[in-house]
Amino acid sequence: MQPLAERSRPKSLDEYVGQKHLVGENSILRLMIDSGNISSFILWGPPGVGKTTLARIIANQLERPFYTLSAVTSGVKDVREAIEKAKQSRFFSQASPILFIDEIHRFSKSQQDSLLSAVENGTITLIGATTENPSFEVITPLLSRCQVYVLKPLEEEDLIELAERVIREDVELKKRKIKIEEKESLIRYAGGDARKLLNIIELVVNSDASDKVRITNEIITERLQQNPMAYDKDGEVHYDIISAFIKSIRGSDPDAAVYWLARMVAGGEDPKFIARRLVISAAEDIGLANPNALLLANACFDALQKIGWPEGRIILAETTIYLASSPKSNSAYSAIDDALALVEETGNLPVPLHLRNAPTKLMKNMDYGKDYKYAHNYPNNFVEQQYLPDKIKNQRIWNIQENASERKMAEWLRYLWNGRF
Repeated sequence: MQPLAERSRPKSLDEYVGQKHLVGENSILRLMIDSGNISSFILWGPPGVGKTTLARIIANQLERPFYTLSAVTSGVKDVREAIEKAKQSRFFSQASPILFIDEIHRFSKSQQDSLLSAVENGTITLIGATTENPSFEVITPLLSRCQVYVLKPLEEEDLIELAERVIREDVELKKRKIKIEEKESLIRYAGGDARKLLNIIELVVNSDASDKVRITNEIITERLQQNPMAYDKDGEVHYDIISAFIKSIRGSDPDAAVYWLARMVAGGEDPKFIARRLVISAAEDIGLANPNALLLANACFDALQKIGWPEGRIILAETTIYLASSPKSNSAYSAIDDALALVEETGNLPVPLHLRNAPTKLMKNMDYGKDYKYAHNYPNNFVEQQYLPDKIKNQRIWNIQENASERKMAEWLRYLWNGRF
């Protein structure tokens, strides 16, 4: 039997939940659909908000041939074959078939290039779906030929409407007596995602053998905890686990850090997301106590892109253990935040004249760059002079922390600056 999320997929705009700004009365997409004339467009929004469903409804309502490709599994050859099929299915003055490409942001430049002429000459009407900003992920020539419509996470009332409808109308659920007694956890864990909402309802119903099924906050939380593989890549569980992962690295516990890494890997988390967080952690939490940590984390990110899964898990594990086992310092993190607060407090203080660039004669006459001392002309490549604005010239911003690496830096700076640090 199909999962509840698939059984409950709307067949018409009247059944479609949410996105009123696009498909509600007198909205842009609704008017286009009602007119029977649509141009190519891209639907941009988070998972589970109805991008694929909306594309299917449009094709069904306009009675157009509908071809679909997934950018994860399709290559240039598949794109060309789909375009050729669309071309052959079009007769005389018929409207162009619809080619739907899911996760279009995953298409390479050459794959996207192969769509251009078919979109431009009207062989196909392209509908793309993406969870990533199309401005960064879709090539400019293709983007210029498509409108971009933004889909939003579903509102609480949309999710409740959907939940009550499936309980009332689904062929399997209506056989049971199901009652939503509390909705807070259902809404929170769904996180604006219709698919997650339906998966949670299905999980609760399938784990209850009685005829009367109660849906409460406690039951939902308990069922989700008993099913750790129901990892939530966009909702609360996602943020809880990545939080535990980073805090375990910060707390120098490699066992816990690798455990939370395994939870994310087993749950299907995007490895690039994990790698990005490792790079941030290397700078924020290890910092100057071990500057090599940032180099390793960045190398981890690069290696993941070359290697991919499943071996990528080993690269992530090596980096995680290294970061967790490294000495820690957040002095750089604190320094930039303190500097930003100082900028906010003092405003745009003038640059001292001797530090200003003087590319023109006028600027030289105004004493720009006058008396600047070039550090490399002095012993130890250092000469004492003022670098901060006059108003804050004695301000300390970077506060050295107690670790071997920063102690060594501090000794050198104290030698140069006669005890300032």
